[in-house]
Amino acid sequence: MSSVADRSDARASNSPTSVADVTARMAAIIGDAQEARELIALTLDRPRYWPLLAAAEELDVGDAAALLAAASTRAAGAPMQYAAGHAWFRDLTLEVDARVLIPRPETELLVDLVLEATAGEPGGVAVDVGTGSGAIALSLAAEGHFDRVIATDVSLDALDVARRNAVRAATDARVVFRHGALLSPVPERQVRAVVSNPPYISFDEAVELPDSVRDWEPAVALYAGRNGLAITTDLVRQAAPVLRGGGVLALEVDVRRAATVAEYVAAQGAYENVRVVLDLTGRERFVVATRREDRE
Repeated sequence: MSSVADRSDARASNSPTSVADVTARMAAIIGDAQEARELIALTLDRPRYWPLLAAAEELDVGDAAALLAAASTRAAGAPMQYAAGHAWFRDLTLEVDARVLIPRPETELLVDLVLEATAGEPGGVAVDVGTGSGAIALSLAAEGHFDRVIATDVSLDALDVARRNAVRAATDARVVFRHGALLSPVPERQVRAVVSNPPYISFDEAVELPDSVRDWEPAVALYAGRNGLAITTDLVRQAAPVLRGGGVLALEVDVRRAATVAEYVAAQGAYENVRVVLDLTGRERFVVATRREDRE
């Protein structure tokens, strides 16, 4: 006579677990076959086209169950990345959950701006303020030529996620994580770059956000006072004594307030070559400046 465990094993082995079968079941839950395939690829950290090419392959029962659970989470309204537990950023696959902001494609360009500005000379320190998942800091550590990258965040939960991603990306030895607001945990001076994607949405603009952002992503990473400018302007002031002469300040900003931020940076008197940089859709997304060489 077969045992209950034997019968359970038999049912598990007979359940449809091919990629095609699981895709169909997920599509029924989500209501979108293309989205189901994308969710499979993101959850399993495979190329986007993999679910189509591997349609006949059998999935591990545990992976199949995890994918169906991800589909249910997505159907409940969670962003794709939270449902999958992963987000793609440049060459990295990052673990993400509701403790951290989902890294956006436009922020990848912010990394490019820092790498370009610091390409001529190896070494030195870069600081990523408000690191969240660690996306910017880990990309700078992996692709740049810094001796060290310091990543700060006011959220201990976010730092926990970022540290896990540092181990995952095998760059943990070059990245130092510190808890605190903005540059308060950075006593270092003469750093080569200060970069940040800070909270920049005004509290009264929350109603304009998509539900997937407003209802799921952490408020501490989204909103700032003084019409969304409080954290950005504080960081601009704090960065001046930290940066060395010729060091770069690179900020992601609200497209509606890029000119205002650029004017504020220029008015400090500590920076030069202040410019607004467009993102890939042509929107004013970044403000970049150089610390004056005659720094006090």
